[in-house]
Amino acid sequence: MPSHPTTSPDPTPTPSAGYRKLLRTTEFGGLYVSFSLTAAASSLSGIALGTLVDRQTGSPFLTAVSMYGATFATVLGALTLMSVADGKRPRRTLLLLQLASLAGVCAQAVPGLPLAARFALLLFLGFFQSLGTGARLGLLAEVVPAADYAPARSLMNITAGGTAILGYAGGAVLLRYAGPQGVFAVAACLTALGAAVVAATVREHSVRLTRRPGLRQTWRTNAELFAHPGRRALLLALWVPGGLIVGCEALFISYDPPHAGTFLAAGSAGMLLGDLVVGRLLTAGRRRRHALALRLLLAAPFLLFAVHPPAPVLAVAVFLASAGFAATLPLQERLLELTPEAIRGQVQGVESAGRMTWQGLGAAIAGGLAQYLGAGAAIALAAAASLAVTLLNRPLRTASGDRP
Repeated sequence: MPSHPTTSPDPTPTPSAGYRKLLRTTEFGGLYVSFSLTAAASSLSGIALGTLVDRQTGSPFLTAVSMYGATFATVLGALTLMSVADGKRPRRTLLLLQLASLAGVCAQAVPGLPLAARFALLLFLGFFQSLGTGARLGLLAEVVPAADYAPARSLMNITAGGTAILGYAGGAVLLRYAGPQGVFAVAACLTALGAAVVAATVREHSVRLTRRPGLRQTWRTNAELFAHPGRRALLLALWVPGGLIVGCEALFISYDPPHAGTFLAAGSAGMLLGDLVVGRLLTAGRRRRHALALRLLLAAPFLLFAVHPPAPVLAVAVFLASAGFAATLPLQERLLELTPEAIRGQVQGVESAGRMTWQGLGAAIAGGLAQYLGAGAAIALAAAASLAVTLLNRPLRTASGDRP
C-alpha cells in the first residue's frame, strides 16, 4: 500500500504558475475550455428545467430538486464505477462520458416529455457527470505540477462562477424568446463543443493503475479513502456545509421569482471573487488559516432571509456569503496531499460526487422545509445547520494529525 505524503501544518509557500501561464499549456487549456462549456451548459439546463417544473407544478420542493436533482445520482458513480477515473485511457473515458451527457441534454430538449422522464434523465446525467468529473480532475492532477494545483482549481472555480452568471442571465433572456426547449438545445450545443475541445487538445495519459477498473476496485479504494480520519473530516467539511447552502440557493425561485436570477447571479459573482482572492493571492498557509472564517462566512449572511429585508440587501448578502465557497480550495489541497498518486482521480471524483450529492440533499431538505415553513424560514434554518456543522468539525487539524 503506498504511503501517504505528509506536510507541515503551515507549509512554506512555493512558487505557482499564474493563470496566463497555465492557460498557455495546451492540455490544461483544453480541459479548462471544455470545463467552461460544460459549466455553462449545466447552468442553462438547470434554469430551464427549474422554470419548466415551477410552471407545471408550482411546488417549491420539485422545483428545488429539478435544479439540483442530477446531484443525487453522483453518489452512484462514486460507489460503483468511479475507478474508471484512474483507468489506462482517461482521455477516451472523458470523451465517452461527455457524449453520454450530450445524449441526456438532447433528450431534455424534446417537447412534451413527461416530468417523470425528465427526472429520470436527471439521474442519468448525474451518474455520467460524476464519472466525467473524476476523469477530468484525474487528468488535471497529471497535466499541472503539484504547486499549481490550487491555482488551477481556483481558475476553474472562478470560471464556473463566471459561466454561471452568464448562463443564468443568458438563460433568462433565452427563456423569453425560445422557451425551455430552446435553452436545452443551446446547452446541448455547448456540451458537444466541450467534447470536441477535449478531443482536439488533450493527449492520452497511459501511466495509470495496472489493476482493472470496476466495482471491486472502486469499493477497495473507497474503503481506503474513508479509513483515514483526516480524509473523513475533510470530506465532511467539503460536503455538508456547502450542500446546505446550495439548498438555500435552490429556494430563490420559490422565495422571490422576479429576483431569483439576480440572487443566483450575485451568488456566482461572489464565488468568483472568493476563488480569485483565495486561490490566486493567498499562499497555501494563509489559505488554511482562513479556511474556518470562510466556511462561517458561507452560511451566516443567509440568516437574513428569516427577516425578509429588501431584495438589494439580500443580493449583497448572497454575494458576500458565496465568497465563502473558496474554503473548498485549502480543503481540496490538503485532500490531494493525503492521497496516493495512483488513485487521485477516483478520490477527487468521490469528493466531487459527494459534494454534488449533498447539494441535491441540501436542495431536498430545504425544499421540504419550505413546503411547511415558507422559503425564507427554510433558508435560514438550512444556513443555521451549515454553521453548526462547520463549528463542530475541524478538518485541517484532524488531517494534520491533531484532534478535531
